Amino acid sequence: MISRFPVPELEDLPPDLAERVGEIAARTGFVPNVLLALGHRPAELRAFMDYHDAVMERRDGLSKAEREMIVVVTSAARSCPYCVIAHGAILRVRARDPHISDLLAVNHRLAPISDRQRAMLDYALKLSLTPELIGEPDREALCAAGFGEEEIWDISAVVALFALANRMALALDLRPNPEFHELGRAAPPSAPG
Repeated sequence: MISRFPVPELEDLPPDLAERVGEIAARTGFVPNVLLALGHRPAELRAFMDYHDAVMERRDGLSKAEREMIVVVTSAARSCPYCVIAHGAILRVRARDPHISDLLAVNHRLAPISDRQRAMLDYALKLSLTPELIGEPDREALCAAGFGEEEIWDISAVVALFALANRMALALDLRPNPEFHELGRAAPPSAPG
């Protein structure tokens, strides 16, 4: 069972979505369960994919690995297994580190990351768990850590997108694909001496 709601087959999605999801499957070797589960409502899947890509696939601002760090840390704080497992796998691949996701999911303050990234994740967690407490001192701390206004927007947008994703994944009882558990676990080969 992928979801507690009916899940369409890939070929039953509207043609534009079937093509888009098919392209993802061709790159990854499998169809992420979230895409099939959200396909229960095609218009919502389309909107989710568009916003996801706008926030997570930007080429400027935060690195793609930093965006995934935010997803893993905030999803772990919200106890969302799908997002921790799926985005933990993506982070392992993007960071080329088979251990980083596990360390961040447990306690980002003890993970081997930069002080800048630690400040980013402190802010992301606060925005995720107690958004009403965000204020100018939080933005000033990010600026002091080297983040500009656009990067602060990026951090906030990732947190907001995955607040939605976490809640939907939990409501759907969404199960991660088995492939995510293994993805990015092998250490990258060492460069020749």
